[in-house]
Amino acid sequence: MNIAIITGGSKGIGKALALHYASNNYKVYSLARSIADIQEVTQISVDLSNLKETHNSFKMLMDEIKKQEIHSITLINNAGRLGTISNLENISSEDISQSIQLNTTTPLVLSSLFIKQTQQLTCKKHIINISSGAAVNAYAGWSVYCTSKAALDMLTKSISEEQKDVENGVKCFGIRPGVVDTNMQSQIRSTDPQDFKNLQRFIDLKENKQLFSAEFVAKTIYTLEQQNKLINGETIDVRDFV
Repeated sequence: MNIAIITGGSKGIGKALALHYASNNYKVYSLARSIADIQEVTQISVDLSNLKETHNSFKMLMDEIKKQEIHSITLINNAGRLGTISNLENISSEDISQSIQLNTTTPLVLSSLFIKQTQQLTCKKHIINISSGAAVNAYAGWSVYCTSKAALDMLTKSISEEQKDVENGVKCFGIRPGVVDTNMQSQIRSTDPQDFKNLQRFIDLKENKQLFSAEFVAKTIYTLEQQNKLINGETIDVRDFV
């Protein structure tokens, strides 16, 4: 059995990934706070910003998964939040903490558990981190988001370095999906121009129909993984494969 575990699998890119992997004979598990109206995916309601709840839910899930005959298993760290869009001095400590928690700490914790829980498995084991162009391009108003995604890219590199000499170790990849037509983009376009200098660029992308669909991004990520075009330890951009 091929298995995919996807965080934030009830909305946006995560939902599209869950549906695409499920339609290609994967057993798919979604970890998300909300439950989507999709029957093909096993959905686990969990607050990914709550570390204890996340740890316990993931551990229980892995205990159940390991009872099956597994041919490949992939963890996709997709869940994330943009947080308050404004200069850093205008963002509350709580909002900063929530963004770092979901965008960086939760992928660290889940990746740690995934590596530990799959140590005895001899199948193909992948972690895919959903990054962003904001990891390498600074945007005024996105200081927390940019920082958290840059950290995620370093996590991809670090896991690869740690696992490269492990027999049948976990391979870790990063993906930048480009600008995708999701709720996050709606949030960006509704921002006060005083809080986000690049606002017009994102409005123009929407009006000029230059946003990727979540379904296109999901199909591309799936294809890249299946065709072994992802590079262990590196973060690649979907736009390079269009």
